[in-house]
Amino acid sequence: MDNVVSIILAGGRGMRMNVLSQMRAKPMLSFGGGFHVIDFVLTNCLHSGVKEIAALVDYNRYDVEKYLNEWHRLNGTGQNLQVLEPKRNTYKGTADAVYQNIEYLEKHITGDALILAADHIYKMDYRKMLAFHRKVNADATIGVVTVPVKEAHRFGIVKVSNEGKIVEFVEKPKTAHTNLGSMGIYIIKIQTLLEYLIKDASNPDSPHDFGHAIIPEMVGKDNVFAYKFNDYWQDIGTVDAYYQANMDLIQAEPPFDYNSSWTTLAGDIQNTMPVKVHRQNNITNSLICPGCIIKGTVQNSIISTGVIIEEKALVKNSVVLAHQLSANTA
Repeated sequence: MDNVVSIILAGGRGMRMNVLSQMRAKPMLSFGGGFHVIDFVLTNCLHSGVKEIAALVDYNRYDVEKYLNEWHRLNGTGQNLQVLEPKRNTYKGTADAVYQNIEYLEKHITGDALILAADHIYKMDYRKMLAFHRKVNADATIGVVTVPVKEAHRFGIVKVSNEGKIVEFVEKPKTAHTNLGSMGIYIIKIQTLLEYLIKDASNPDSPHDFGHAIIPEMVGKDNVFAYKFNDYWQDIGTVDAYYQANMDLIQAEPPFDYNSSWTTLAGDIQNTMPVKVHRQNNITNSLICPGCIIKGTVQNSIISTGVIIEEKALVKNSVVLAHQLSANTA
């Protein structure tokens, strides 16, 4: 991808994830047993040919940075991956995170910024979105998907014209007028983005967030277009959404095939320790990761790398995580 830089927002703790994110940053949550949630956006960048990537870390930043460096060592041939920490203690919001690293953007001022979240499960070729963005000469392009009406309050909801231009953007509305939700994927001309970030940083009343401040401010003033994504996408921002995305993997016909040619590449998945099963026929419709020891019974569940299920234990309709997530464990 020419003249584009990717900004991965990987700093969030994920307060709605409750105990799941007390000891780990949300992007480092296990997914599908042997992967991390952040692996998917990294792999999308890799297969989309993104050469310049900046990952903005904050909560539990040591573990996240350690994992990112290991991922890049194993998979990032031809890519420049920089891990950037807050300049002022912490990030106040997604826009503030980018603003605190504004010097990085200024080095690429004539190009476009591809701004991505690190807590979404999907496979996407960003080159197609970039081509659309440049074809319509957009100042900003927002990736959008159709979301369930009952879940619309969790997303930025957009209204578009017949030409695909966004005429309204409301972040997490109490009542949604459409079910077209923002994916949290933005392509913005860097020169334009810098102007809005500087203006937003000077406003003490701003939440310093893309969805609440930057994007609504741009709509109606600039050429902001919607890019419709028609494949599987899941924001794992709640415990229920995280659980359901994992359970999707063990359906008879999974809506998301993460073992295809777009396979996520992660250090953990290179763990080739065999699965040890002590009794035959005690595993039903489950995903068992390398290094597991199964003495009990597992039904309709996902068991992460290295987990031990003891004799007489029954695990049913569950996602079982390993004790700790870091660059060296699942």
